[in-house]
Amino acid sequence: MRGRPGEVRAGAGAPEAPAGEPDLGHHGDAEVAEGLVDLAVNVRRAPLPPWLAGPIAATLTDLARYPDPAAAREALAARHGRPPDEVLLTAGAAEGFVLLAQALRGVRRPVVVHPQFTEPEAALRAAGHRVERVLLDDADGFRLDPARVPADADLVMIGNPTNPTSVLHPARTVAALARPGRVLVVDEAFADTTAVPGRAGEPESLAGRRDLPGLLVVRSLTKTWGLAGLRVGYLLGAPELLARLAAVQPLWAVSTPALAAATACAGPVAVEAERAIAAQLAADRDHLVARLAALPGVRVAGRPASAFVLIHLPGAAAVRAALRERGWAVRRGDTFPGLGPDWLRVAVRDRATTDAFTRVLGEILEA
Repeated sequence: MRGRPGEVRAGAGAPEAPAGEPDLGHHGDAEVAEGLVDLAVNVRRAPLPPWLAGPIAATLTDLARYPDPAAAREALAARHGRPPDEVLLTAGAAEGFVLLAQALRGVRRPVVVHPQFTEPEAALRAAGHRVERVLLDDADGFRLDPARVPADADLVMIGNPTNPTSVLHPARTVAALARPGRVLVVDEAFADTTAVPGRAGEPESLAGRRDLPGLLVVRSLTKTWGLAGLRVGYLLGAPELLARLAAVQPLWAVSTPALAAATACAGPVAVEAERAIAAQLAADRDHLVARLAALPGVRVAGRPASAFVLIHLPGAAAVRAALRERGWAVRRGDTFPGLGPDWLRVAVRDRATTDAFTRVLGEILEA
């Protein structure tokens, strides 16, 4: 894959600003409309369990009080084996990227590893940073090679598991990017989708690592629990780094209902439920991959490990339009740096939905 202006290869110098930027502000919700089956947004759709709905609803009688994040911070810290001052609550994971961009204005060489969620780069650019990109290759399954990240990059951002590729990088590979003088931001918004029943923790997560210099882990509670409208996430890192981010955060940024949700989602009931959900997700994902692989011209990228899969399909833009006409919304891939018009992202749903979707997709491809 040849580089373009603004894309970094190992050993390359600082590039000029990229031309012909993809739309970094485009997200899956823009694909969804009334009457369409939503395979574009990676948020699980299910009723809230009573242990989560109850605490949220209970806060609605006490909204005159300003939010106090102490209980949620302590609960999340306990979940990850860290002290409370290593947790910062945010209004969704996306707010964390804005705080980073605002607080770390002194970084000299910020690098974003793509393809990945576009908000980290968008937030950096909005704050005036000159962002460089490292593009992972489809030919290599979009796997990370730490040597491709410039050694003097003092801010590095990567997703794990990565949106939109659904690649889960080994923890040791991501940890190899950490070094003194660098802030390493790992977006683990979908880490709970990789939980394994019967095993503690999440494979390849760095959320409990306190020994890596400059590590900042971004977490979200909106995906698995269907809380995108509530906006709740958190950051894990060294107290001195989090203090810099907190200094630019608006007062009372996280609402009382969101804090109640965070506290509930940090408990043992939630952790065990996540593992069961992740196990079902893995089975549903395998079913989706098998059905897609049976269709002519469709190639599933890499080894999907999260709540979505990335597919390569020649003429994907026309196929996406035809799917909309038939009542289905999928996520276009060309707004992710490193991808192009022949990529689509598809959310994992239940088997009945997958069977209906792939049947329609097959009919479109045959036509």
